[in-house]
Amino acid sequence: MNRFLSAVYRRGALARVATQYSVDAAAWMLAIVAAVVMRYEFDLTRITWLPLLALVICIWVAQGVVGWALFLYRGRHPYGSFAEVRALLTAVLIVGLLLGIPQLLWGTVWMIPRSTMFIAIPIAFVLMGSARYLKRLLVERSMGPAADSERALIYGAGYLGAVTVQRMITDKESPYMPVAMIDDAPSRRFAWHHGVRVEGTGADLASVAEKTGATVLVVAVARADADFFTRVSDAATAAGLRVMVLPSLAEVLAGRSQLRDLRDLSIEDLIGRHPVDTDVGSIAGYLAGARVLVTGAGGSIGSELCRQISKFEPAELIMVDHDETGLQSTQLSILGHGLLDTKDVVLASIRDADALQAVFDERRPQVVFHAAALKHLPMLEQYPVEAWKSNVLGTFNVLNAARSVGVTTFVNISTDKAANPTSVLGHSKRIAEKLTAWAAKETGEKYLSVRFGNVIGSRGSMLPTFTSMIEAGGPLTVTHPDVTRYFMTIPEACQLVVQAGGIGEGAEVLILDMGEPVKIREVAERMIEMSGKDIEIVYTGLRAGEKLHEILVGTHESDDRRVHPKISHSRVNDLDPAELNFDRWLERCRAEKTEKANDAASTAGVLK
Repeated sequence: MNRFLSAVYRRGALARVATQYSVDAAAWMLAIVAAVVMRYEFDLTRITWLPLLALVICIWVAQGVVGWALFLYRGRHPYGSFAEVRALLTAVLIVGLLLGIPQLLWGTVWMIPRSTMFIAIPIAFVLMGSARYLKRLLVERSMGPAADSERALIYGAGYLGAVTVQRMITDKESPYMPVAMIDDAPSRRFAWHHGVRVEGTGADLASVAEKTGATVLVVAVARADADFFTRVSDAATAAGLRVMVLPSLAEVLAGRSQLRDLRDLSIEDLIGRHPVDTDVGSIAGYLAGARVLVTGAGGSIGSELCRQISKFEPAELIMVDHDETGLQSTQLSILGHGLLDTKDVVLASIRDADALQAVFDERRPQVVFHAAALKHLPMLEQYPVEAWKSNVLGTFNVLNAARSVGVTTFVNISTDKAANPTSVLGHSKRIAEKLTAWAAKETGEKYLSVRFGNVIGSRGSMLPTFTSMIEAGGPLTVTHPDVTRYFMTIPEACQLVVQAGGIGEGAEVLILDMGEPVKIREVAERMIEMSGKDIEIVYTGLRAGEKLHEILVGTHESDDRRVHPKISHSRVNDLDPAELNFDRWLERCRAEKTEKANDAASTAGVLK
């Protein structure tokens, strides 16, 4: 059976080659005859047909040899593509010059006009190209989506929009038929991609939808942010359109996306998208060829850091965590297997100083990203000693091990709760920032902290919790109607973290710009609206140590953005580890919490 199928395939391929070559041979013959006829001013009596036939036969042989050498007849190029056109032009020029130069010298001896080949070259190329383009049109027309496909508007007439339209109209399985495009750029108001034209801007969305009968809006904008998605979502809802979102442009260019990757607009798109301009040069310089260690590699942030770092080809990527299941998931996402039997995964706790030191002594990393931490604010309010053990002493253990083996770049992942801290979590991470600054002072190396707010999709974060509440039928609990938080997707936050390691200096705190803070109540309302359910929102009141509004830059800290427009550079005072004292630290946490609670009560009394 396999032999039969192989034979059928070979015969089919041979037939395609024969057809392509025959078309090109016919094009050359017509081009030569046309060139001679034009050269003799349409006087056919002056043409000597036998020498002309000999020239055509020579051209056929040359075209076959050159075309085979350039893979024109070996299936390398997609039919009618730019790649095939380039190969075709090269072949035509080579054949034309190969036979045209001798003819230019001795054409009169052969009784053929000397200019024949040079007149025939453009004619032959146009005929060959036209035949290929015509076939491509016929093939694409036969491959279009079914008549019952949903009519779709494409928002964005740039490269991504053009690719989207092409994929839809050449895929029989596509559930969508593009009927019009929308673009806000004045320069694209007359754009036309594969027969689908721009019919207006975002302001015309409702009228274009009504005119075309579209039911779906596909967003094909390469660098759309949360504000853009919110605006488009509101306009689409008013127009009765369902919004679909494409993967990123990088995934499309890499060929990893398919039309089935289209997904419904999510709440993450509406609050957490902040496209990042990455200066690859500043990253590759300190990661490429280096031994890189990541703590907390099994967590949401640590695992994404590992995935991004692996792209810069470090000599070794050492993933450390005390959660074996988390390590397995990270290894699977990077290496394609979760066997846990290789040295890239290390099972160790940052609380165990001796075990950590042994890992550093053996593997001797040069760059460290410290992402391991406890992060749930209300839990740490109940168990402050656990925050001390992990976020303070654990960080000190990692810093100590890093110092001992000469780590040159150390990036401590911090949180916005460390800016003017009011909680156990914030105070513990503030101490971690100060310890990192102390290590920078002691070593003279690039030991720095990176501070950012809430990331979307991490384990136990707000959005998954809200989703679970909605799926359970509610109610959906929010602490306060006016509470706000900063949000960013994990990949975008980690992209800035990795870049911060390349542009920061020792003892600095680099603060990521996370856009405008978002009202949690509005997020809850939008998620309920998107679910289509009738769910009540219940306000529970701020928890102990929780702020109404988080800040990223604390009092007396600078907002200097001297290198990257989304990364601020500030400094914190260093703290000698000899001064660490749990009792004093906890007493200070409680005193500041009481002071801020009294201030809040006083403010409430004044407002009354």
